[in-house]
Amino acid sequence: MASMTSPQWQEKAAGFLSTSGLFALIVYALIEYSIQWYTNTIKVCNSGVKIKEVGQSAGTRVGDVAKDAKENVADVAEKFGSVFKSKWSLFQQPATKHAMQERLLSAAASTGFLLRRGLSETKDKVAIGKTKVEEVAKKTAQKSKTILSDIERWQKGVASSDVFGLPIEVTVQRQQSTRPIPCLLVRCTDYLISSGLSTPYLFKSEGDKKVIRELVSLYNQEPNALIPEGTKPLDVAALIKCYVSSLREPLTTFDLYDSIRAARSDIDALKNILKRLPNVNFVTLEFITALLLAVSQKSLLNKMDSQCLSEEMAPLIMWQKGRRPEIYKEFWHHQTGSPFRKNPNSQPAPCPWDLLEDNEEDASSSIPLDEETPIDYGAVEVIHCLIQHHNAVFTDANVTTWR
Repeated sequence: MASMTSPQWQEKAAGFLSTSGLFALIVYALIEYSIQWYTNTIKVCNSGVKIKEVGQSAGTRVGDVAKDAKENVADVAEKFGSVFKSKWSLFQQPATKHAMQERLLSAAASTGFLLRRGLSETKDKVAIGKTKVEEVAKKTAQKSKTILSDIERWQKGVASSDVFGLPIEVTVQRQQSTRPIPCLLVRCTDYLISSGLSTPYLFKSEGDKKVIRELVSLYNQEPNALIPEGTKPLDVAALIKCYVSSLREPLTTFDLYDSIRAARSDIDALKNILKRLPNVNFVTLEFITALLLAVSQKSLLNKMDSQCLSEEMAPLIMWQKGRRPEIYKEFWHHQTGSPFRKNPNSQPAPCPWDLLEDNEEDASSSIPLDEETPIDYGAVEVIHCLIQHHNAVFTDANVTTWR
């Protein structure tokens, strides 16, 4: 029997089978997805259980720690309170209270004493420091004054107020005094007569060079000044020697040097020759030798008789041309140019006073055998005679006397 299956039926069957296969695939995919979702859900549930367990465990531990801490704090507070109560009860006892008060009072007293002592020491140190500063300021001011005065002399030569280094007649004319004697010599002599004649080695000791420089500066600025109180007689005597040696010409003059030296100890000859001196020189020579006589009369105390005094003073009172004493240069030495320029290779500038001198020497004068100026024994003998026989030589003069 011939098949009744038609091509139309086959096509429908094929279409049904195709549709059924697709549906089956979809169902399979849905099943796989459902299984995967279920698996994940189970995992999440397990995780949640674990998290809950962990949270519960942590909470338990925190609670335990808090409980322990609370108990510890309570114990510490209880112990502290117990200690404080015991200390406080001890402090409340009369004996302890009294001891504490005494300690506090003692500590306060010690602190006050230390503070007062510290303040007192600080005040003393401040006072001492102030005094030292004032002394330094005073010395600095005086030194500055002296330096400025020296600069003025270097710039202008001998200043108008100077006493040292000028001719004696110029000094006497400037001071406008009734006595033809430099005021400096009068001040120094009065000072020595009143309090210094018994000083050992008067006119022999060099004195304090610093003090002498200050005195030289003082009288160059104030020729009529008084000798400062407290000045030592040795320094005053050295100041006299410095002034006499600074004169441009000796008191006995160059012209009469030979005549006076030849007379030696002949009183009458000396008396006649000295009358030829200028009045200022004659009166000043009489004044100085009168002072030396007064000094020699105290020789048992000052160890300076007329011979010693004549040896010290003769080279300053009586000297030849070219034999000028150099003692004054230690205390006041004029230099040309600026005082601050120093050239170690240059020779010292000559003093203006020396430039006025005639450098020609007498052929009959003694020739030195060494670097030092030889002693002029003729001059020493003359001055010795003027001291020992002062009143006889200066009879025609108003002889100086002191009370």
